[in-house]
Amino acid sequence: MNVFDIIGPIMIGPSSSHTAGAVRLGRVANKVLHNEKPVSAVIELSGSFAHTYKGHGTDRALLAGIMGYHSYSEEIRDALKIADQRGLHYEFIPTDIPGAHPNTARMHVTGDQGGSCVVEGASIGGGNIRVDYINGMRVDFTGERNTILVMHYDKPGLIAAVTNLMAEKYRDVNIGNFRLSRPVKGGEAVMTIEIDGMPPKGMIEDIKGIRDVTNAILIRAI
Repeated sequence: MNVFDIIGPIMIGPSSSHTAGAVRLGRVANKVLHNEKPVSAVIELSGSFAHTYKGHGTDRALLAGIMGYHSYSEEIRDALKIADQRGLHYEFIPTDIPGAHPNTARMHVTGDQGGSCVVEGASIGGGNIRVDYINGMRVDFTGERNTILVMHYDKPGLIAAVTNLMAEKYRDVNIGNFRLSRPVKGGEAVMTIEIDGMPPKGMIEDIKGIRDVTNAILIRAI
């Protein structure tokens, strides 16, 4: 247990689960959108999120994260107004996602350059999160470690190309966890690589340069 577990995150209230965790979920969608300005966000809310999102500020928190703000950003309070000013069209849909954690959001976000993503995850308490799906692919990471998401086409030798690059050029990087998700053989896939410490300068860009890699992003540890 660390100090964060005891006192919780630095945040704009009222609830670490409904506010801080929700902002961090939104920030994952912001990262996956790959630097595009979000112009549309349709957000499905399940469990307690569906019933209390207005009173606990979950709607503002998710939108703030989608726009790139942090859990401590004062702009969270005015996130709805800021979204309107930026031309970000948003909709919140209370629903029931079978088998999901009680504090679950599924975010469908579109960017100004035509990109889009679907991120599903949960706020699991104390500002901590668990991301379950990205674009329909199972990922399962918590944000406790720095996490590299590598979007790619499922081609022979691609996993080896990524891990060999890390082993040969960035030897000080230690992989703590690795997961591959590929709904269809030969189609789109995603590697989830949790690492100890921060990735060295240039590593993410080098991964992006590997053939058949479509994007690589860093989700910083909470």
